[in-house]
Amino acid sequence: MPKNTSGKKAKNALEIQNAFKTLFANIKFMSPDAPIHSLVVTSSVPNEGKSTVLFNLASAIATSGKTVLLVEGDLRRRTLASMTKEHARSGLYSLLVEDASQRDAIVQTKMPNLFFLDAEPNIPNPVDVISSHRFAKMIKTLSQEYDYLLIDTPPVGTFVDAAIISTLVDGTIMVVKSGSTKQEELKGAYAQLKKADANVLGLVATFTEGSESEYYYAYYTHSGKRVK
Repeated sequence: MPKNTSGKKAKNALEIQNAFKTLFANIKFMSPDAPIHSLVVTSSVPNEGKSTVLFNLASAIATSGKTVLLVEGDLRRRTLASMTKEHARSGLYSLLVEDASQRDAIVQTKMPNLFFLDAEPNIPNPVDVISSHRFAKMIKTLSQEYDYLLIDTPPVGTFVDAAIISTLVDGTIMVVKSGSTKQEELKGAYAQLKKADANVLGLVATFTEGSESEYYYAYYTHSGKRVK
């Protein structure tokens, strides 16, 4: 008999949605006195699933009824446009240097409440760009215009970008691939973020055991407690 692949896919999709709803709930209630509204999502090394985690978290926030702006902050390896399937006339750099307005640079995706700011390809000197006062001012302004601001960044162990941008937001989440990420790489990345005075909220582990889903997620607080 043919396998019920459509039913399994639907079950897996529901598991993923529920995992990210739980992640969002924990972020939302993590700091009642100083709510988390802007986030950096990063990893220690490439190919751990950080961009996928970011997109799924943004989707969970949007479906809750809150507005969320997804920002392509990985100026070296852009991936979010392929996930959102949106391509604006302008991007982050044009907005930064005032060659474009927010209306031109920020697009509303097909999902209600989810907005996207892409980055142009081949932006020169990414570190100089994200270290500028203009970039910091732009992030502050955008974070005030949406309920949530989520920024993708390059891996911490590869470039310093994530550590710099983490100082501009309320919190940082690290993504680790279960059974793949080396302990020394994770410790080194965490130490680099803490040295920059980043507020590391916890870890999201991808491909964890304990689920039939092909792509499952677990969330750990900074103390090591597993939440989901």
